[in-house]
Amino acid sequence: MKRGDLYRVYRGSKNDPKKHRVFLVVSRQTLIDQSFSSVICAPVYTNYRGFPTQVEVGVDEGLKHDSAIFCDDLISIHKSLLTDYVGSLSSYKMQEVNTALRIALAVG
Repeated sequence: MKRGDLYRVYRGSKNDPKKHRVFLVVSRQTLIDQSFSSVICAPVYTNYRGFPTQVEVGVDEGLKHDSAIFCDDLISIHKSLLTDYVGSLSSYKMQEVNTALRIALAVG
């Protein structure tokens, strides 16, 4: 597992109406590599509103539909639930995610 990987998760959130949701792992790699049981992830939704905290993704990243990563909706997911690998983001897309995360978290 690495930062920038996309995984399909069954019922990632109790409030999610979908049975499955794709999530992007955004935790720093040192945390992922250690024995922590969970990682921070950003959900992927098929709707896109053009907010600066959203990053467009699609077939190039292994998804079935054009979608967007919502960096304003971060959640912690247990590593054991991240088993259905979908794909990973390019370094260019990860730069976009990093920018969106900085905006979402209001950090330099």
